[in-house]
Amino acid sequence: MAEKNADILLLLEGTYPYVRGGVSSWVHQIIEGLPHYNFELVFLGGAPEHYGEIQYQLPNNVTKLHVHYLIENNTTEIKAKHGTKYKQELFDFWQQLQSYFRDCNDPIPTELLKFAFETLGKKDGINAADFLYSESSWQVLSKYYLSYCDESSFIDFFWSYRNLYQPLFKIAEIARGLPKVKLIHSISTGYAGILGSGASVISDTPFLLTEHGIYTKERKIDLIQASWIKDSEQSLGKNLNTEMGFIRRMWINFFEQIGRTTYQQATKIISLYDGNKQRQIKDGAEPAKTLVVPNGIKTVRFKKALLQRPEKTPMVVGLIGRVVPIKDIKTFIRAIKEAQSIIPTLEGWIIGPFEEDPKYYQECQLLVDSLDLIDNVKFLGMQNIAEILPKLGVVALTSISEAQPLVLLEAMAAGVPVLATDVGSCREIIEGATAQDKTFGKAGEVVAIASPSETAQQIINILQNEQRWREYQKSGLERVQKFYDESHMFARYDKLYKDTMAWPE
Repeated sequence: MAEKNADILLLLEGTYPYVRGGVSSWVHQIIEGLPHYNFELVFLGGAPEHYGEIQYQLPNNVTKLHVHYLIENNTTEIKAKHGTKYKQELFDFWQQLQSYFRDCNDPIPTELLKFAFETLGKKDGINAADFLYSESSWQVLSKYYLSYCDESSFIDFFWSYRNLYQPLFKIAEIARGLPKVKLIHSISTGYAGILGSGASVISDTPFLLTEHGIYTKERKIDLIQASWIKDSEQSLGKNLNTEMGFIRRMWINFFEQIGRTTYQQATKIISLYDGNKQRQIKDGAEPAKTLVVPNGIKTVRFKKALLQRPEKTPMVVGLIGRVVPIKDIKTFIRAIKEAQSIIPTLEGWIIGPFEEDPKYYQECQLLVDSLDLIDNVKFLGMQNIAEILPKLGVVALTSISEAQPLVLLEAMAAGVPVLATDVGSCREIIEGATAQDKTFGKAGEVVAIASPSETAQQIINILQNEQRWREYQKSGLERVQKFYDESHMFARYDKLYKDTMAWPE
């Protein structure tokens, strides 16, 4: 790792360089693709035991990697003093800050955010011990419960309150310790986003936000489904639109607020496709700040794979992705079973890591076993994508949520038709995003979420119609080379970095 001053500070939550995946690949790609900038990395994780070794060789233009965990069992050496007058003014401010998390319709005002990041976690501000053990803090907590919570038990509220707000103290400490750079760039809202927002206001450094998915939306779905949150019997339902318990709503409001505040503080807000841009605007992003920069791939990397394609199309469907519920691997397996009734030699290859969710991986294996597919469905783990693509007849993606999956672009660049659920930008990639793009034709098929039958039917339609297969291949090659080569993405980010670093001078 080179010892240089950084131009750009990248804020990364639960991804690069410790976790492989689409976002991490993109981060690595951007760093390597813009070698004239130096990057310093800040990794934010949950608990240390959730992460293993670094999964990427850091490029030479990475000057330093900072690693911080938000859940650590370190006991603070600072002791809280007692008495309701102890730091009363600061706890009045804390109560004011808290009101923005309780009612998240408006972002945290910049001056209040700045004060929070200059105060929280400091010995002479509100430190962690003050928050956890002081009488003043207890007064604020009690008032909150008595004023606004009329359904949940106090003990549930107490622990949720602590777990919810305690990371803010750590994040404020991290922000104050960050190096001086020309630009801060967060790859999500969430904890990384609020860190970027706070660091930006206390150091007067410009701040960019790139969202691959919509963090707040994904976290909201997680929290609605979370079984560790206890809802009271008064709660009527648990979906996006009906009533939900106070504690669950408190957690959701927290992430909605840090998302809204991140949008407010970001100089530019980047999404991968127009659907997500509209979602950001709906969630509070100022339209003039938003723009779309699609991901790109190194299309030249797949030229050899294209040349290596056999004359006869392999009766193999590949799913390239992690074996986790969001990829809906089970629908893929069931689709292979149904398609096999028409194409008996059909095989389904699941290509990607399976360590992230061992229980789900085991369920998928059991499903393969129960459907008598052991000889036809294979879990191949991590593979060299460029080497395996010539062996596939179709690349299928059965995900229930995606942003802009690079695997579809990689498959198209290697001359493989694709099939994907109607999520994220999959339809734009397969059918075209603009009028000009649509003139190339379709590169495959789009299917409904969680539909093994439709997925199976389209697998059959693609693999058993040679002319259609060739048309999809041609369209995919033309589209990916015209619109999704990484050179376009690098040029857009290079300009964004230059323009933003110059701001507001």
